[in-house]
Amino acid sequence: MNNVDVTLNKREQKMAPTVVCAESQALHQDFCPTSLVFELVPAVSYSLGINDNNVVEQKKEQSGNGNGRKEVAPSQNMHTPCCLDIKEPEANDELTGKTEAYMKVVLARYTQRWLERTKHHLGYQINMDYNYDDLDRLQRFSFNNCGDPFIEGNYGVHSRDFEVGVLDWFARLWEINKGEYWGYVTSGGTEGNLHGLLVGREMFPDGILYASKESHYSVFKAARMYRMSCVKVETLVSGEIDCVDLKASLLKNKDKPAIMNITIGTTVKGAIDDLDLVIQTLEECGFPRNRFYIHCDGALVGLMLPFLNRAPQITFKKPIDSISVSGHKFVGCPMPCGVQMVRREHINYLSSNVEYVASRDVTIMGSRNGHAPIFLWYALSRKGYNGFKKDVQKCLNNARYLKDRLKEAGLSVMLNRLSNTVVFERPQDEDIIRYWQLSCQGNIAHVVVMPNVTIKKLDTFISELVEKRSNWLKDGENQPPCVASDIGKENCVCPLHK
Repeated sequence: MNNVDVTLNKREQKMAPTVVCAESQALHQDFCPTSLVFELVPAVSYSLGINDNNVVEQKKEQSGNGNGRKEVAPSQNMHTPCCLDIKEPEANDELTGKTEAYMKVVLARYTQRWLERTKHHLGYQINMDYNYDDLDRLQRFSFNNCGDPFIEGNYGVHSRDFEVGVLDWFARLWEINKGEYWGYVTSGGTEGNLHGLLVGREMFPDGILYASKESHYSVFKAARMYRMSCVKVETLVSGEIDCVDLKASLLKNKDKPAIMNITIGTTVKGAIDDLDLVIQTLEECGFPRNRFYIHCDGALVGLMLPFLNRAPQITFKKPIDSISVSGHKFVGCPMPCGVQMVRREHINYLSSNVEYVASRDVTIMGSRNGHAPIFLWYALSRKGYNGFKKDVQKCLNNARYLKDRLKEAGLSVMLNRLSNTVVFERPQDEDIIRYWQLSCQGNIAHVVVMPNVTIKKLDTFISELVEKRSNWLKDGENQPPCVASDIGKENCVCPLHK
């Protein structure tokens, strides 16, 4: 194997273990993987990657953008060289233990990196406040929940009992009786959207999908996969769907059924589509109940609204047809997962019997992760409604704190009502974006204040951000970007709107 030269930034240099050469000998039972590192294992960098300077220069040439922002060229293979290629063990490996030692060292080094990255994570909808140590013993089992969770097939190592328990919990939350719903534990919010919209397409093969332009990209992926006609509806500056534009689009297509995607917390701004107003708009445009299908994408906020007083409720008591949420977001699971629920009367449009698995094919995936339902069951059982209510209130309070502090520091900033997503002007320093793993779009960035985000962490982030921003603006040549079109002129502090 060839050594790969990777340069660490200053922050990570402090964390990098010393590199020494390992002897090819049998390992003692008390071997500690952090005590040695093979020369062939480079220090891990979380910056742009190997040969960062060359990558930056290439991207500047491709895009003509000299501001240092990372831009992905769709036609370019961005795979970078890596020293973790899998090599065949040597003939005497059982005696030397060289491969096992190497793997332990790699995992030890990456574990250090993952721990550091976990501490400095603010931009994505992941709850890292959990402890599943009690479930470590389950790794010995190959759980597979293939097929319909309500039908036990021939494969006996499954977690369907846990899965149905999780589904019943969500059924109570979304106010639908046990005998009136069907659902399953998915691989995440995207699969939930793919399933919900597929049911809608099967019910209305000639239907038109309506989704706000700030809907999750998986919604438009579904439209492409299922060859659905799709109308992108304009949004208000908050990010929620513009029902005036929706009404105009519906009136143009009154002869076709409507398949609506409602976003309960948009990805970038955390905006909540007004479900009641959408239903009213459908009715005003002459769409009876049997001519529309509503799917609610509640990936993150769909698990927050039920625990807020005076919040608009997403419930099957309203004329909706399906809801999906993510399990790794607000619940907090170590693997991507989610829950999809649909009215039971609709599911026959999708299902077919499969003799091989002695079940029904009614899910997007065939084999399904049987560990995820157990983790969800464990989390829901430990936390309960009261635990979620406390977490929601904590997140909203901390989000308001962040928004107020950024506003006091003179930044353009916006926080939607009932949202834990704080949107602000994009930092001009790409290092701070990478270090805090901020999610950016155009001239704006955001922090998603999850249960694991503390006031102390926010204070550290604010201090670093304000210092970097001050340095960038101090000579007077640079000005804050105008973000009026993104977050409203009342929230913009650029020279034009200050």
